[in-house]
Amino acid sequence: MIVTFQRARTDEQREIRRRAILDTASAMLDEMPVAAVTLNELSRRVGLAKPNVLRYFESREAVLLELLDLFLRDWLTALEGELATGVDESRPMPDRATAVAGILSRSLSSRVVLCDLFGAQGGVLEHNVSVEVVARYKRASLHRLTTMTDLIHKYLPELGENATLFSLQTMVLAGALSAYSTPPPSLRTAYQAEPELARFHMPLDDSLRLALTASLLGVLPRD
Repeated sequence: MIVTFQRARTDEQREIRRRAILDTASAMLDEMPVAAVTLNELSRRVGLAKPNVLRYFESREAVLLELLDLFLRDWLTALEGELATGVDESRPMPDRATAVAGILSRSLSSRVVLCDLFGAQGGVLEHNVSVEVVARYKRASLHRLTTMTDLIHKYLPELGENATLFSLQTMVLAGALSAYSTPPPSLRTAYQAEPELARFHMPLDDSLRLALTASLLGVLPRD
């Protein structure tokens, strides 16, 4: 759906435009990977000229960074409940570690767009943005990282200070592995034609669970 706006004259109208840009970009990510989202198409769909979109966000990357923070915040809110219902704090450490790894992998693999944004963050999204924008995003990210660290530490206090590193690595792994879990059409066709090539296809839930379980059981202290 393409919406055409009149010129924004009040703060409320400007916020409506800003929200519309984010909502439209979010809808585009439901249809296409991060790499396919362009500022021209975003402008067309939101019903604003490209220079007008740039009044609200300095670049395509700035839009996607803000969406990444919004999606990450929403995921952490859901994750709190998922851990609360899925981890028995009375169980031995290896059982809790396995449960945490399983919950993280299932939760993240159901959020394909978030994982795609994780994967694009360092190499794409944090480029073509000003110091002000990237610093604001990193400050927000630090807050999200603290929230995730507190959640992980609650169920695996044995991690100690490593809970922060594990939380960060979880997001990095989800982004890296997601690229191998959603092959493009040409690669899917190749996998079908030559099934042995499909060894390179890594379903996100399974591969992430294996990586996180190995990471946790490797770093946690044993009796």
